[in-house]
Amino acid sequence: QVQLVESGGGLVQAGGSLRLSCVASGRTINSYTMGWFRQTPGKEREFVGAIRWIGGGLTYYADSVKGRFTISRDNAKNTVYLQMNSLKPEDTAVYYCASDARAYRNVVVKSVSEYNYWGQGTQVTVSS
Repeated sequence: QVQLVESGGGLVQAGGSLRLSCVASGRTINSYTMGWFRQTPGKEREFVGAIRWIGGGLTYYADSVKGRFTISRDNAKNTVYLQMNSLKPEDTAVYYCASDARAYRNVVVKSVSEYNYWGQGTQVTVSS
C-alpha cells in the first residue's frame, strides 16, 4: 500500500516562506518522479514542479514558481520537499504531492493523469 503524507502548510504573509514535506511509504521515491501540484476552488489541479528519479534528481518547475520554489528529496527518509520562498497571495492553494505511475520514466510528466498516488493535500494560505 503506497501512502503519501504531506505536511508543512499554513498561513504566511506575502514574501514569506514555507517548506512542505511529503513522506512516502510503500514506494521508494528514488525510483519514481515525484511531483507537486496545487489546486484552488473551481480550478483544475495544476503542475507546480517535479523531481526526477535519476541521478541527483533533476528538477522542473512551472513558470509561475520558477526561481521561488525548490524541490528536493531525501532518499534516506523517503521524503520530498517543496521549499517555497517569496510567496504571493496567488500561491494560495491546497498543495499535493504525487508519484509518477511509471518507474524510471525517461521524461517528466506534468499531467495529473500520469500520477497514480496522491497525498491528502495541505493548505497554503498567503495573506497580502
